[in-house]
Amino acid sequence: MASQQPALSILVREPDGFTVWPGPPYPPGSSPPQKLPKTACSATTFSSDGSRLLVTVASTSATVYDCSSLSVIRSFDLPGLTAAALSPTGSYLQTFEKSSSPQVKNVTVWHVDTATALYQHNQKNLSKATWPMVQFSADESVACRMQTNEMQFFDTKDFTKGIVHKVRFPGIDAMQLASDPGSHVAGFVPEAKGVPASVQIFSCDKDAQNQVVARRSFFRCSTVQFHWNKGSTGLLIVSQADVDKTNQSYYGETKLHYLTTDRAFEGIVPLKKEGPVHDVRWSSSGSEFAVVYGFMPAKATIFNKKCNPLHELGEGPYNTIRWNPKGQFIVIAGFGNLPGDMAFWDYAEKKLVGKTKAEWSVISEWSPDGRHFMTATTAPRLQIDNGIKIFDHNGSLQFKKMFENKLYQADWKPEAPERFDDIADLTTSLSNIKIEDTKKQGQGSKSAQTSSKAPVTIGAKPAGAYRPPQSKHTAALQDKLFGGLAPTGSVSSAQPAFTSFWCMPFLALCTTNQPSKWNRPEMSKTALRNKKRREKQKEKKAGEGSSADDS
Repeated sequence: MASQQPALSILVREPDGFTVWPGPPYPPGSSPPQKLPKTACSATTFSSDGSRLLVTVASTSATVYDCSSLSVIRSFDLPGLTAAALSPTGSYLQTFEKSSSPQVKNVTVWHVDTATALYQHNQKNLSKATWPMVQFSADESVACRMQTNEMQFFDTKDFTKGIVHKVRFPGIDAMQLASDPGSHVAGFVPEAKGVPASVQIFSCDKDAQNQVVARRSFFRCSTVQFHWNKGSTGLLIVSQADVDKTNQSYYGETKLHYLTTDRAFEGIVPLKKEGPVHDVRWSSSGSEFAVVYGFMPAKATIFNKKCNPLHELGEGPYNTIRWNPKGQFIVIAGFGNLPGDMAFWDYAEKKLVGKTKAEWSVISEWSPDGRHFMTATTAPRLQIDNGIKIFDHNGSLQFKKMFENKLYQADWKPEAPERFDDIADLTTSLSNIKIEDTKKQGQGSKSAQTSSKAPVTIGAKPAGAYRPPQSKHTAALQDKLFGGLAPTGSVSSAQPAFTSFWCMPFLALCTTNQPSKWNRPEMSKTALRNKKRREKQKEKKAGEGSSADDS
C-alpha cells in the first residue's frame, strides 16, 4: 500500500551545517521544511541501507544518527580524525586518525552501539582508492582489507580474532569486494617492466580462496575502476592509461573489460565507437548494463550480461548515465564541461520520454522510489550558482532552489527500491491526463472541430492547365499592360493566341529574378576589361586552330 511506503528525505549541507528535507512534492513557491535544525559539520554520509547517518567534524568527533528519528545513537571524540566511514547497515564505524609514529594504531573499527574498538592497525597513507580500509559486503557477513601482496579476511562476528584468512596476491594495488552477495573479491596488479596488468577474481569461500575464478590481462593500464553487478556474477572493469599512445585524447586511454565468475565471458566489451569510456552502470536486476562511450558526440548502448548489445540510446553530448532503482527509466546526460543536456528514456517501452537541460550540474541521482531525478551544482567544483533541481521521471522540472551561500552536498536518503510501488500506475495516469489535455486543446480550435466532424476529401481540387509559380504575378502584369484583356489561364478562344504567345516572354523576363539583357546590372570597368581579354584569347585560339588546319 502507498501508506506503507517509506518517506523520501534529502540531506543538504551548506557552510553553516547540514539539515534534512522531506522528499518532494513541495508547495509551489515555498522552501522545503527542515526535519532537523542545522548542525555544524565538515562531512556527512548515509549508510548504504539508509538506516544511519554519519556526521563528522574534522579533527574533533564522529557522530552517528538514527535516520528514522534523527536522534544521536553514539558520538565518538576523536582528536586528529581525518576520515570516517560507516558499514553498509551502520553496525560498524571505521576511523582514520593522524599517526605520529608507526607504533600507533591509527585505523580503528568500532562497534557503534557499544562504542567498543573491535580492531586496530597502523596505516601510513590515506588515499581515495584505499579508503575505507576494511570493505564489507551488503549484509556485513564478509569483511576484508588489502595489505602488501595479499588480501586479508576477518570474522565479522568476532573482530577480536584478527585476520582469519589470507589470499596471496603479489603486487596487488587495488581491491573490490562484491557487495550483494559478498561471494567474490577482485584484485588488480598494474603493468610493470613489460609485464601486462591483470585483474583476478577469487572466491570468498575459505576452502576455495586461493583458486582464481577468472582472470584478465591487458597492456596500457595504470589504474582501474571495478563495477560489480547485483548477484556478484559479473564484473565490469574500466582500465585507465595516463597516456594515449594514439594521441587522440589528452586525458589518456580507457577500455571496458568484462569478466564473469562462471567464465562465460572474459574479454573486452565490443563498443561500436572509438574513444573514452565516460560512464558505465548496472541495472538494478544485474542482468543489463549501460555504457556511454566514444568521442563527442558520445554513444550510449545497453548490453545484456552476455555482453550482447540490446538497445541503442543514440548519440549526443553525453558523459553520464543513471539507471533508476526500479530499472524502468534511464537518464543520459552531459555534465561537467558539457552543456547539461539530459535525455529521459523509458527502457521498458524502449522510447524517449523527454529532454531537458541542467547546466553546471556536479552531482545527479535518482530518488529511491525511481520517480524523481535530482541534479545539484555544488562547491568546491563551482563556487557560484549553487542550487538543486528535481525533475520528474519524464524530464519535467518539479522543483528548483538556488543558494545564496555555497552548497556542498545534496543526497537522497537510501531506501530499498522494493519497498516502493512500481511507476506503472503513475505513468498510466499521466498519459491519460496528457491525452485529455490534447483533446481539450483540439476542441478549442475551429479547424480541429471541422476535421473531427467531417472527413477531409483529398483530391477535390478542379483539374486545369498547369500554372507556373510566377503565373500569379504574370496575370497581374498582364492586367496592367493590357487593361484586363490578357488571358489569366489557358488561351481563350475569344482572343487571338498570338497575344499570349508574344507577351509571355516579355512578362517572364519582368517577373523572373534571373538577370537578362533588360534587367541585367551594368558591368564594372574591371569586368569589361576581363570580358574583352577572354574574347581576345578565344579569337587567338580560334586563329591558331585555323592556321594549323591550313598547314
